[in-house]
Amino acid sequence: MFNNKIRKSLVATALAGTFALSASALATDLKALHQEGSQIQRAAVQSQEKINTIYEQSQELLGEYRQVVDQTENLKVYNDFLATLVADQKRQINSIQRQIDTLEDTRKGTVPLMVRMIDALEQFVEADIPLRTERRLERVARLREVMTRSDVQLSEQYRQILEAYSIEVDYGSVVDAFQGILPLNGQEITVDFVHVGRLSLMALSLDGKTGWVWNKDTAGWEALPGSYLTSVAQFIKMARRESTLEMDRVPLIAAE
Repeated sequence: MFNNKIRKSLVATALAGTFALSASALATDLKALHQEGSQIQRAAVQSQEKINTIYEQSQELLGEYRQVVDQTENLKVYNDFLATLVADQKRQINSIQRQIDTLEDTRKGTVPLMVRMIDALEQFVEADIPLRTERRLERVARLREVMTRSDVQLSEQYRQILEAYSIEVDYGSVVDAFQGILPLNGQEITVDFVHVGRLSLMALSLDGKTGWVWNKDTAGWEALPGSYLTSVAQFIKMARRESTLEMDRVPLIAAE
């Protein structure tokens, strides 16, 4: 019986030792597992962070890609728009070139005509009664100068020629008086000129005692009889709006 107690005691001791060893080993295993779990958790966190970084980068790249696609589409639309403008500009350039070619042909025909008009105007002034001749010839000279200027358009050159012709027409339809110099027998006499259109051109000395009339046939001045002096003086007053315009005795020696 005593021996049985001893054996039971030994078995209990052995079991206690075994349990003690098992508990120690278990504690060691749990610690190792805990450490491994911590490492796995840290690795998982790091992996998640990498995944998050990669995702964010991929989102940025996706956004950049979409932006590039949008810009590409915008550029395509803009390039198409520019192509349309360029095509339209080419059409306008071709149209303008055709107009220039036509204008050049017109210019080739118009310029000689304008030059002949100026020549004819000059010849007319020289053949006409000596009515403001110097001023009229200066106008002709200005027309010739205008024709040599590249900064004056053809239309403006033509307008000025027509204006000069219009002025010449006016000389033939007005009664006008002006003071000037009468060259006579080598002398220059200050007189009052008066003309009735181109029907008659007369001159009266400032003292009213001597008068002259231009004779186209002889291309010279002739002295007026004294009986005409009062009438010439009256015409001068009428031309200057100093009296009522009335017809009176006037020597009508017209230009041919």
